[in-house]
Parts: sequence; structure tokens; C-alpha cells
Amino acid sequence: MANDLMNRNYDFFDPMNFFNEVGNLGHDMFSGDAAMKTDVVEHDKDYVVTAELPGFKKDDIHIDYRDETLRISGKSDVNESTKDDDGRILRQERHSQNVARSFYLPNIDLKQVKAAFKDGVLTLTLPKQAEVDNNHEISID
Repeated sequence: MANDLMNRNYDFFDPMNFFNEVGNLGHDMFSGDAAMKTDVVEHDKDYVVTAELPGFKKDDIHIDYRDETLRISGKSDVNESTKDDDGRILRQERHSQNVARSFYLPNIDLKQVKAAFKDGVLTLTLPKQAEVDNNHEISID
């Protein structure tokens, strides 16, 4: 009996376990799972940025590069309603989501940037500029 008491799981008293007990109700709100999941990979000649934006349309996404910083933002509005034959609303849901991320990526060749959006995944290829040699030796005559 003493071993039963010692081995008992006391997670019931853990305040964060409350969310697990009711099917993660509200847990995502506190853990930030709604954020845009993004991968940034640097190669020798470019950066590749992949961002998950499920539920967004191409026109909902804004991409901007200034001050050597890539900014991606999106706004998604979802309106769903279900009506019966008489036109009475049985269920109506509204969902709005704003997301934004910024990444410092220096020396981008803006004329060669490519962006694609397919199946809720945004892929950006940002080629690097050829490095400029700032060290120029001046000979004395």
C-alpha cells in the first residue's frame, strides 16, 4: 500500500496538466503553436526560407525585404456557416489569424529572389550578392 502511494502520479495537481486532461483546451494559446513554423537554410550562394502557412491564400501573404531583414506576414479570415433547408443558421464560426516573422539575411540580390506558394507552404530562394571587395590598395606614385 505504501508503494502504491509513492508511485502514484501526482500530475493531477500540476496546473498545466489541466490542459492535457481536457484535450489541450487552451494549451495551444499559451504555448504559441499557432505561430508560423519556418525553416531558414543558408547555402554558399543563397538562403532558402520555407514557411508553413496553412489556411492562407496567396493574396493574404505579404513579403518585404529592407534593412537586410526579410519580413513575412499574413492575415487569414475564415468564415464558415451551416444552414438547414429553411435557412436558419445551425452553426457559424469565424476565425481570424495574423502571423509575422522577421529574419536578418544580409547581402541579398533582390533582382534574383524567387517565391512560390503551394499547398500552404511558402518557399523563398534569396540569392546572395557577390561579395564586394572593400579593400582596395592604392599605390603611391
